[in-house]
Amino acid sequence: MAQKRVVIAGMGFGGLRAAKELAGSGVELTLVDRHNYHLFQPLLYQVATAGLEQEAIAYPLRALTRKWDQATFVMAEIVSINLSGRTVVTDGGELPYDYLVIAAGSRTNFFGMESVQQNSFDLKSLAQAEVLRNHILIMFERASRERDSTIRSALLTFVIVGGGPTGVEFAGALRELIVYVLAKDYPSIATEETRIVLVEAADSLLTALPEKLRLYAAEKLRNMGVEIQLQAKVVGASSEAVEFSDGSRIASHTLLWSAGVAASKLAGTLTGVQFGSSGRVVVQPDLTLAEYPDVFVIGDMACCQHEGGALPMMAPVAIQQGVHAARAIKASLRGETLPAFRYFDKGAMATIGKSSAVATAKGFSFSGYLAWLAWLLLHLYYLIGFRNRAVVMMSWTYAYWFQDRQIRLITTNRRRSSQFQEKHIDQRVA
Repeated sequence: MAQKRVVIAGMGFGGLRAAKELAGSGVELTLVDRHNYHLFQPLLYQVATAGLEQEAIAYPLRALTRKWDQATFVMAEIVSINLSGRTVVTDGGELPYDYLVIAAGSRTNFFGMESVQQNSFDLKSLAQAEVLRNHILIMFERASRERDSTIRSALLTFVIVGGGPTGVEFAGALRELIVYVLAKDYPSIATEETRIVLVEAADSLLTALPEKLRLYAAEKLRNMGVEIQLQAKVVGASSEAVEFSDGSRIASHTLLWSAGVAASKLAGTLTGVQFGSSGRVVVQPDLTLAEYPDVFVIGDMACCQHEGGALPMMAPVAIQQGVHAARAIKASLRGETLPAFRYFDKGAMATIGKSSAVATAKGFSFSGYLAWLAWLLLHLYYLIGFRNRAVVMMSWTYAYWFQDRQIRLITTNRRRSSQFQEKHIDQRVA
């Protein structure tokens, strides 16, 4: 009997976990991604705020596949998927499959606001994190020699839209970068001249967490010097200002958008499937497609119902779904069927600054130093590679004791418009 061919499209958290479970199980495993590395996205904001080097949060995929029997990695752009023909169409040719795991992830959702998309930064790739870091440092360089107070103020104003974990963590890290590092690098710029504005459309930050933790996070950020604007809706942006629905505007040259995500564009190429909110593909309880039981959709692309609503687009969901899809494929090869996928909520957490975080786990809520320590250990655990863990741990230890960050290099002198073009190159189909 010929070996079954399993193709995994996308090597994010879900795809990687599915590959690990299937490795060595007697199937011909093909892994496809447009990058040759697995990216630990939760720490991208630390690359953007000069806390970590890029290489510390990425791991070469070929270094993984060479350890797995009958596993092959293909670096290619997935153009479409022919479900009826059982082939994955890439820019380098077609890949036939017997089982397919689609784990192409998500992209930033700008909710149709083209001006925001063209004039904001987001954090979905290494390239975008580096561009944002360059931009922040360039703003300080320009401000240090700017005589016009109005222009100088706009250069030193940073607007972050989205009060979820990414927005909260980036706001705290940026404030610490300014207070502990850039204030010394640029003695002509007073810390009080800088302004960080965190904007959220809802009535609180971190809406998925209990109220006590939401209030703690908001108070901590305010004490650090971060302005918080709740129930505020951004409707447009230019390279020099952010516009709100009430007609107000904030003069700023830096807008980070973390207010929403949508399924990868690859989802839109699938035919004969049902779509849920944010362009996500509606899946069966076992994570397969209704008409194609040999095709699994997992992670941010999947609209999977749980306790009356769709599961959130988060790494823990993708990891558990990757495990389930792999085990379901192995069960199918044995002629067996697994029960429907069930998500186990292990909790959520977000770090705010040095020695400060919020976390929930198994019904318990905690904040402060203990939550911060748990956040550190959990992120170190999920990083891939001993070197990466060692480098990240050393960087965090150095920053903790010396309140300094060494990765503050400006690696480009191109104009901001060119940087945006580079950023959008990386927003192609996963």
